Amino acid sequence: MSDSLDVWERRLGVAGHIVPYFALVLPTLMYVLISPDGLRERAVNLGVAAATALWMLWWYTLHPRWRTRSGLMTVFVVGILVCYAVLGLRDPMFGFFSFAGYVYAIEVLPGWRRVAGVVVNGVLAATSLHGGLPPAEPVKIMIFVVIVVFIVTIALTFTFLGHITAEQSRRRKEMVAQLASMMEENAGLHAQLLIQAREAGVLDERQRLAGEIHDTLAQGFTGIITQLQAVDEPSRRVDTALRLARENLAEARRSVHALRPPALEDANLPDALSEVVAGWTDQTGVPVTVSTTGAARALHPEVEVALLRMAQEALSNVAKHASASRVGLTLSYMEDVVTLDVRDDGTGFDTCRETNGYGLVGMRQRVSRLAGSLAVESEPGGGTAVSASVPAIPAGVAR
Repeated sequence: MSDSLDVWERRLGVAGHIVPYFALVLPTLMYVLISPDGLRERAVNLGVAAATALWMLWWYTLHPRWRTRSGLMTVFVVGILVCYAVLGLRDPMFGFFSFAGYVYAIEVLPGWRRVAGVVVNGVLAATSLHGGLPPAEPVKIMIFVVIVVFIVTIALTFTFLGHITAEQSRRRKEMVAQLASMMEENAGLHAQLLIQAREAGVLDERQRLAGEIHDTLAQGFTGIITQLQAVDEPSRRVDTALRLARENLAEARRSVHALRPPALEDANLPDALSEVVAGWTDQTGVPVTVSTTGAARALHPEVEVALLRMAQEALSNVAKHASASRVGLTLSYMEDVVTLDVRDDGTGFDTCRETNGYGLVGMRQRVSRLAGSLAVESEPGGGTAVSASVPAIPAGVAR
């Protein structure tokens, strides 16, 4: 249905470009064939008709971009009305050209100018149809007024109906465009939810595996070591078994640490950040001020891991690129969100020329997976501030 309406609108648009020329050529041919005017009169009328055609060609057909400029189009329509007034008053046969005035006024003039153009064109059409202005006789003046009112009323009625139809068409196209945009956004949201669900499942599985290894293999190896150490008469085989048990216990613990960030193993997020900062300061020698605002509380493991990793990435960026003398890290707990701000007094960079080398793409992706946001403020010589904001999902709530 929509496609067929668009086809008809395009056809009407093409007809709108052809009708004015047809409305000028037809009465001109009839005038040449029928009119009894002399050579001089014919030359003047045909000259005005040719000038009118050139006026339409230059202002409308050859410069389609001008159609959106109301000032230029007002000049264009005034010119059309002047040409029509000259032709219509010189010979009623050119009254057919009134169709061009209606088409142009309705299509290119906005608001009250459109109404004024239609009214003036209607008055000119009535005058041409009447054969010129009436003589100073009441009856003939009344007849002329009735003709003018009748034609102007019909013209305004069709103009109003055309405006309503065009407005409905515009709204229909806007609704279709909005619907298409919503469908595209829903498709993107659906894909994002699938990714987040998959990643949440992966995180849960990793947490489960870490717990299983800790509760089974690690505890089992610890028990074996305890039993072997209690043997009264150690032998070479017992020493070998003890060594293997210790090695496998160490391997099991390394697997647990690989599946869960060690800093969060036995600490809350603020303490884990302090531990990460302390290690980073020992390596770089750059002092870091760590502060926590709001009531600290346990958050969903995925949220805490994401914030911890972003802090590590931000500090890594400072060490690699900033040449900073001090760094500030602030963890803020709010009612619905938790934010992590990392600021340094380093060299900074031009955010308009942001590159993958600064690791910001990875941080944005990590934040976006949690439906959060990442803001970066920096300028050359002015330091850098990275602020990550994510939903404060409580611990124990499934994502």
